Amino acid sequence: MIEIRDMETKDEYFVGTCTHVDESEEIDACARRRLSWLQKLHEKGLRVKVATINGSHTGFLYAIPIECSPWGPLGHHLLVIPCLYVLSNGQKAGKALLNASEEEARRQGQKGIVTIGYRHDFWFMPAGFFEANGFVECAQARWESSETKSAAVLLWKTLDGGVQAPTLLRPDYRFRPIPGRVVIDLFWNTFCQTSDMEAQRVREVAAEFGDSVVLNEYCADDRAVLLRHQISRGIYVEGHEIGWGYEAPREGIRAAIVQALSP
Repeated sequence: MIEIRDMETKDEYFVGTCTHVDESEEIDACARRRLSWLQKLHEKGLRVKVATINGSHTGFLYAIPIECSPWGPLGHHLLVIPCLYVLSNGQKAGKALLNASEEEARRQGQKGIVTIGYRHDFWFMPAGFFEANGFVECAQARWESSETKSAAVLLWKTLDGGVQAPTLLRPDYRFRPIPGRVVIDLFWNTFCQTSDMEAQRVREVAAEFGDSVVLNEYCADDRAVLLRHQISRGIYVEGHEIGWGYEAPREGIRAAIVQALSP
């Protein structure tokens, strides 16, 4: 028996930790920050749909009006699904969550639903799943990795023919050096657990180097910041982006700073 409901208090820990319950205090601290952000955005239309099977948590979906989504894309009158996650026992819960998001879009008077899917053999947001459920590509794509050839594609499902197609973020990053200092430009958002956790790690590691490091933060939660730079997540050390896909490890951040400090 699959049940779909809006997130309740009993669901918050499961959602806040992105299913990583009882794994670490770091994840729990991140969950508290994320839940506070989710609650603040509720009045702007953000909803979290939670799926259970026979009373046990099995997945969730975020639905955010595009005008306040820190993850992108850009557009108007659309509901964004930045993340849909279902555990391996989810069976048909993913489709049920998508149906719930469409009901939510109609309830809010949105003209369509949009998401970013990936053409890869990895579990995260597979484009084929959304296409099998009525989504179509918006004729835009980008390669996320030249090594894995994982293509990110913009997908949408219209509910009203009068809506304009959304667009992907177009990053605008310009490095501004400071003589004698290592400059770190940190782009992050609270929505994504990975981004929020690595942002905290960057702060902690950067602090170890004192005045040798300048840390500039750009939070995509601020709409003006997102529209200016169109980067929802990224770490740049002396103008060079570093990243691991998963949360940036402290030793990796530290090594990048040490290398930048070396003559």
